[in-house]
Amino acid sequence: MSNLSDIGTIKDIMQRHGFSFSKGLGQNFLINPSVCPRMAEQCGADARTGVLEIGPGIGVLTAELARRARKVAAVELDDRLLPVLDETLRDFDNVRVVHGDVMKLDLAALIAECFADCEKVAVCANLPYYITSPVIMMLLESRLPVSAITVMVQKEAADRLCAGVGSRESGAVTVAVHYYAEPELLFKVSRGSFMPSPNVDSAVIRLSVREEPAVDVGDEGVFFGMVRAGFSQRRKTLANSLTSGGFLKREEAARALADAGIPANTRIEALDMGQLANLSRNIVHLRCQ
Repeated sequence: MSNLSDIGTIKDIMQRHGFSFSKGLGQNFLINPSVCPRMAEQCGADARTGVLEIGPGIGVLTAELARRARKVAAVELDDRLLPVLDETLRDFDNVRVVHGDVMKLDLAALIAECFADCEKVAVCANLPYYITSPVIMMLLESRLPVSAITVMVQKEAADRLCAGVGSRESGAVTVAVHYYAEPELLFKVSRGSFMPSPNVDSAVIRLSVREEPAVDVGDEGVFFGMVRAGFSQRRKTLANSLTSGGFLKREEAARALADAGIPANTRIEALDMGQLANLSRNIVHLRCQ
């Protein structure tokens, strides 16, 4: 098999298939040969595992996954890459390429169909930067039967996703990720590892999916509504951010904060997971009265 991380090989494949990069799809192909083997190793791919890949590109990560995993299902949106993948993955009989939008596919059905004989399922992907958070949250909120999600994302996004809840770097997506999974930054990837080279560095993170949510929040709708309201105006006090957007009335916010033992001038970024959960349960209690 050709070296799919080699610039000459990539250019030859692109020329023969009349392929050009799409900025709209965030296409940057890896030319650093050490990255994809490392990702495949650290995502947990082995002879018992089925791996769902998102955005295989020309198949450089797909091939590394196929060498290790029992089966691989690679979802590709760009139909121009389908004949390319037919060529680059022809040596593997354990790979299925699925043409479609991962945000619209029935992934639970796809996993059940492709990985019926696998003991566990993992997700591994080099995600386009523009859909990083939507894809990660879709995978987590769907409660798919996956053990871990290993993805390459923009370095800034990796820092935010893996930040501690209650730190200045945290945001609404940080809280959501920690609720569903245990995040870990695995390694950094420089911008020069790609063709064409993006304007930012990247990082590979792993989200080990929890069997149960990290905390009891009383009502997930209330909890995530509270988190979104709080972080939408994170420089305001929590009392103000919860009321200015209409999530709570002023007197409700004051009582919920007081019952949770949280000073009214606290900002949401200062609260850890336990404090957020306690506040959410207090709000649920208030709404049930």
